[in-house]
Amino acid sequence: MLDIALLPGEYAVCRLAPGAALPYALSSELDRSEVVTVSWTADGISVICPTTRAPAQAVVETSWRCLKVAGPDGVAATGTLAALVAPLTDARVNVVTFSTFDTDYLLVPIVRLAEGTAALERAGHRVLG
Repeated sequence: MLDIALLPGEYAVCRLAPGAALPYALSSELDRSEVVTVSWTADGISVICPTTRAPAQAVVETSWRCLKVAGPDGVAATGTLAALVAPLTDARVNVVTFSTFDTDYLLVPIVRLAEGTAALERAGHRVLG
């Protein structure tokens, strides 16, 4: 069983062109409850951030909620994402994931949040918040 915290606010999944500069708003004065992640590839720059911080020049998909695996799992944790993604997949809930050194995050569409959290709870996880 995993404890999963539902973070406040709405999130956006964004795409910037390769080589684009990151706007200052993505790194300035982050609230402790906010999460921003940036991935660079040859194909472009992907950003997941609170909707209010979404870059104006990005292709933006909004209306996501962010779930955080509570407590540090660390890089060596095995199977955490699979244990969360499988029940969401079975419930046909879209999911976007990313990991940090300490833990894992999942984004689910706001319109499917109730179904997603119910699927996670049926799988034995506890959704907090």
